[in-house]
Amino acid sequence: MTDELHIVGIQTDLFWENPTKNIASFEEKINSLPKNTDLIVLPEMFTSGFTMKPEIVAEKMNGNAVSWMVKMATENQFAITGSLVINHDNNYYNRLVFVHPSGKIETYDKRHSFSLAGEDKVYTSGKEKLIVTFKGWKICPLICYDLRFPVWARNTENYDLLIFMANWPVIRIKAWKTLLKARAIENMSYVIGVNRTGIDANKYEYSGNSLVIDYLGENLSKLSKNEVGIVSAIISKKHQQKVREKLGFLNDMDSFEIRF
Repeated sequence: MTDELHIVGIQTDLFWENPTKNIASFEEKINSLPKNTDLIVLPEMFTSGFTMKPEIVAEKMNGNAVSWMVKMATENQFAITGSLVINHDNNYYNRLVFVHPSGKIETYDKRHSFSLAGEDKVYTSGKEKLIVTFKGWKICPLICYDLRFPVWARNTENYDLLIFMANWPVIRIKAWKTLLKARAIENMSYVIGVNRTGIDANKYEYSGNSLVIDYLGENLSKLSKNEVGIVSAIISKKHQQKVREKLGFLNDMDSFEIRF
């Protein structure tokens, strides 16, 4: 178990429906990161942008992008996660892929499809929450629109770090920043939220505003509007546990059952 975890989120523009260019762009940025990085978080649909034409960019789990993630993780001995369009059993998924330094792969399919953009008509929703164990940390990775649904994110698993990756438009960026803090405070969890920048082919503008927040809602790292760069922090499980034990808020949560 590692008390401290060095987490990094990469905020950048995305090449529209162009996996080859996006992978090359992220590899260049990753190669410039500090060597002590433990976990890298990429935006939602990092190979394509938030497309409703999955047939153009979809790949299988043994495709180029997932293979690239495995290569980066194993060669550099960090974990890496991001979501991309996956074709599985003739269904399309907005699938988060988490790759360990060993090459082990874990996945999470986005639970809440963004109906405003028609995502629910194109992609199959997931039904299982993923809790990743990495270096003794319990990590809950979620995707974009999931942020608006606190019951799904509720910390019933005693996780330590909550991840949100997104293509969250600038017109609703106040909700992004507010809800990331809310999820951190109510779950007494570190949160990293990684959003893209730029303007996509549908003329939607994204401002980034990526954040790392501690378990009391304090900013540990942030990026300004439209800035290309990284958010990073070294987070401490010992400090988090001390505060959790002192305040005891998670002990008083309501019990509930999620039904599909």
